[in-house]
Amino acid sequence: MATDSLTRDTRLAGLEQALARHVSGHGCETLSASGEVTLVVPAAQLLPVCRILHDHADLRFEQLIDVCGLDYAAYGKGEWETESASTFGFCRGVDRDVDLALNDPRRFAVVYHLLSLAHNRRLRLRVYALGDEPMVDSVLPVWAAANWFEREAFDLFGILFRGHPDLRRILTDYGFFGHPFRKDFPVSGQVEMRYDPAQGRVVYEPVTIAPCVLVPKVIRDDSRYLGPDPVRASGKGA
Repeated sequence: MATDSLTRDTRLAGLEQALARHVSGHGCETLSASGEVTLVVPAAQLLPVCRILHDHADLRFEQLIDVCGLDYAAYGKGEWETESASTFGFCRGVDRDVDLALNDPRRFAVVYHLLSLAHNRRLRLRVYALGDEPMVDSVLPVWAAANWFEREAFDLFGILFRGHPDLRRILTDYGFFGHPFRKDFPVSGQVEMRYDPAQGRVVYEPVTIAPCVLVPKVIRDDSRYLGPDPVRASGKGA
C-alpha cells in the first residue's frame, strides 16, 4: 500500500497528517528515522503544542512516558583515536583536547516521549533549550508525571524548567557542585571525600585523580599475532 508518510510506514501516516494539520502553524518540524516520528518544537511554543497533543481528538497523547535532557556539545566527536594508536601501552591514541561546542545555542535539548492510548502510537518531542542558562517551560500543567523527570534533567544537565513548583536536585547530594551529565563535566568529578580522624568528620577536597582514558589492548595467545620472541623460540617459556 503506497503512502506519503515520511517514515514509509502506513501505521504512522495518520499521525504525520494530524501533526501537519494541527501544529504546523506553531513552527514545528517533523522528522523521521527508524520508523519513528520526532516533532521538533520551538521553545516559545512548547506549552501550546503540548496542550494540542494532549487534548485534540486526532492526537490524544494522554501519557508522558519520559523526559530527558541532552547535551550535544560533543556530538559526533570522540577522544579515542584508535586508528592512529600504537600497538603497545595504554592511554595511547587519546585526544584530550576535544573541541566542545559549549556556546552553541542548540547545545542543550529536552526530549519527551509520549504515548497515545486512544490511537496506540508514540511520538518523540524535542525542544532546544537556548542560551547559556538553558531553560524551557515546565509541562507539568499538561502532564503531572513530568515532575520528577524535570528534576532529573535539572540535576544532571542543569536545564531549568520555568514554572516548576519544586525544582531541586533529586539524584545527587545536596552540596553537589555542577551537573554530571554535561559533556564538560570531568569524569573524575570536582571534589573527593574522605574521613579525617583528626577532625572526626568527613572532609571534601579537590580531586587528586589524574584523568586517564584507556584504549583497550587485546592480547591473543596465538602464533598468528606473535612477533619474534627469543624466549618462546628457545622453548624455555612457561
